[in-house]
Amino acid sequence: METTYCDRCGEPTGTGTHDSCRAARQLEPPRFCTHCRRRMKVQVVPTGWTATCAEHGTLAAH
Repeated sequence: METTYCDRCGEPTGTGTHDSCRAARQLEPPRFCTHCRRRMKVQVVPTGWTATCAEHGTLAAH
């Protein structure tokens, strides 16, 4: 079974509840890749954001 990680705190999703992470993610972009736990390069603009993992590519919200 592959471990997935919280995109806000970077900890494994199987540990803790991550309720505060889910609440914060309503207002802010992800910070960690859910596949490899790498810190992502995040750019926030007035119309949205992009978050890029060097290994797994880019997520975007506009």
